[in-house]
Amino acid sequence: MSEFTVVDLLRHGEPEGGQKFRGAVDDPLSECGWGQMRAAVGDYRGWEAVISSPLTRCAAFARELAGRLDRPLEIDAGFSELSFGVWESRTVADVNAAEPLALARFWRDPVAHPIPQGEPVAAFDRRVGEAWEALLARHRGRHVLLVAHGGVIRMILRRLLDMPLQRIWRLEVPYAAISRIRRHRDPESEPHLVFHNGRLA
Repeated sequence: MSEFTVVDLLRHGEPEGGQKFRGAVDDPLSECGWGQMRAAVGDYRGWEAVISSPLTRCAAFARELAGRLDRPLEIDAGFSELSFGVWESRTVADVNAAEPLALARFWRDPVAHPIPQGEPVAAFDRRVGEAWEALLARHRGRHVLLVAHGGVIRMILRRLLDMPLQRIWRLEVPYAAISRIRRHRDPESEPHLVFHNGRLA
């Protein structure tokens, strides 16, 4: 067991259907999305376990990778994406054309201006935070990969960087982007962002 816990965060690749509000909608990866994720991990073998959101655009690749590397796979619903309520399955352009003020307010402050019928961002933050702390406790001293969503990764980085919840959209998390967090095994230690949207080495 290492003196450090290392968690690599991998966003899913492009799903079928292109760019849209896709929280609980379970679209699979497109052919391009599979290629993006396979290229992102390459031949890297440093992980001791793979953890994934249960949604297909994350779990299908996580299952393939865990099988190829012969590593255990954990599916954790706590890392599911934010539900976008009445905006689910709609493109940003469509929502912007129909509800430009509501969209602008959501981008500026998603806490004060939630999406109707969507998951409150504060509740999403708590859910992801609980799953994250459980992951760190369960895998202390190990190097693991978490395959998740843009919103989930933003929430994890928000906690790490002590960012206000209202400012999560300032973090850019492209398809198949990888970030790394390292923390000393001592649970009281400060975690470090080693790189964001970087490359495995």
